[in-house]
Amino acid sequence: MSFDLISFFTDPVLRAPTLGSIFMCISSSLVGVLVFLRKRSLLGEALSHTSYPGVALAVSTFAAFFSPSSDGFVFAILFFAFLSSVLGLLCIDFLKKRFRVYDDAALTFVLSSFFGIGVLLASRLQTTHAVWYKQVQTFLYGQAATMRDVHIFIYLALFIFILLAVLILYKNIQMLIFDQNYMRSLGVQVRYTEMLFVFLTCLAVVVGIRSVGVVMMAGMLIAPALTARCIAKSLKQMFLFAALFGGVSGFLGNYLSVSVPELFPGTRFVLPTGPMILIIASVLCFAFLIFSPPNGLLWKKLSRKKIKSKILLDETLKFIYSRPGKLASIFQIKEELSISFLRAYFILWILFTKRFLMLKNGSCCLTKRGSKKAIDIFKCHRLWGLYLIDFENDCRYSSLYDLTPELLKDLQEFEHVKYNHGEK
Repeated sequence: MSFDLISFFTDPVLRAPTLGSIFMCISSSLVGVLVFLRKRSLLGEALSHTSYPGVALAVSTFAAFFSPSSDGFVFAILFFAFLSSVLGLLCIDFLKKRFRVYDDAALTFVLSSFFGIGVLLASRLQTTHAVWYKQVQTFLYGQAATMRDVHIFIYLALFIFILLAVLILYKNIQMLIFDQNYMRSLGVQVRYTEMLFVFLTCLAVVVGIRSVGVVMMAGMLIAPALTARCIAKSLKQMFLFAALFGGVSGFLGNYLSVSVPELFPGTRFVLPTGPMILIIASVLCFAFLIFSPPNGLLWKKLSRKKIKSKILLDETLKFIYSRPGKLASIFQIKEELSISFLRAYFILWILFTKRFLMLKNGSCCLTKRGSKKAIDIFKCHRLWGLYLIDFENDCRYSSLYDLTPELLKDLQEFEHVKYNHGEK
């Protein structure tokens, strides 16, 4: 059975996983921007794992009173998971403040300890109540495909709450991230804004574990924020792009988990929705880290090559201009710049196409256009030398022996002009 794009928003079976995942991913992406910019990325990983004992304890306590498919059972699990994550956060702060444990050590210790307790409780359920154990495993690895319409309203309410918190307290959040001292000087309570940040992080992590699971929830916090950081130029743009990439990941994860197995009929090929959402977010992140301008890895490499080529072109013009008769052969250019023949031919070809060079008696000679360009390059380099010596390094007289006679003369004239203007 084939599905079109519209059916993912209207079909009774596909509607809840698709919309629920989109709202969840957007919410976690908005909170992920705060976590990422505050350099607390490991906090999301720790909180997601510390919520696991709450899930196991809630299943053990309320499975006898509620049906596993009832709404009350879902809310009870989420509430206990939230309490467990808050308890884990308090333990982290206690270790850091009371025992002066480093931040990464406290996070790792609490993460592994709480997760171990959760696995212990879940193992007990596996031997006594196999059906209840299956419910616990749902929250461990995520099971977005089994969402119902009630989850749409849960994630929609979460999205609205986080969005309103970001919009209303945007200035406080901005100061909390970039300048807490200025925030204190205005009389704003940093503690309350910090508590809101922690509350939003716990809420986003706990509600999101139903879709992508405890193990992968931290990835949904960081991946969209890191992707947005590649192209965003302000905090507002980062929030906007993170929400966009999170929503796209939520939709494509559901779409591919349903559509790709249909390409292999008759096989038991399955793509779980939760892992697919995280894989899409990770692919987008790696793609933007490599290809996005101007911070992408490939873009930076191309920029460096362009700058290096420009330097070689300028040095070639300067070298030919300084030669007797302003003539130079390709062998002399190759030896002067310490480059290969292929690179030398390429540089000369560019200079010929720009009409900076011409051939004269088998050697390269500057045209009038090339001579003017070479003089401009000399002037530009001397000005940069004066600036770096006089203003940046503050060593005007200690490095005079390293200067060329021409540059030394320019520097002396520059000092003479400053002296005549009263700048001693």
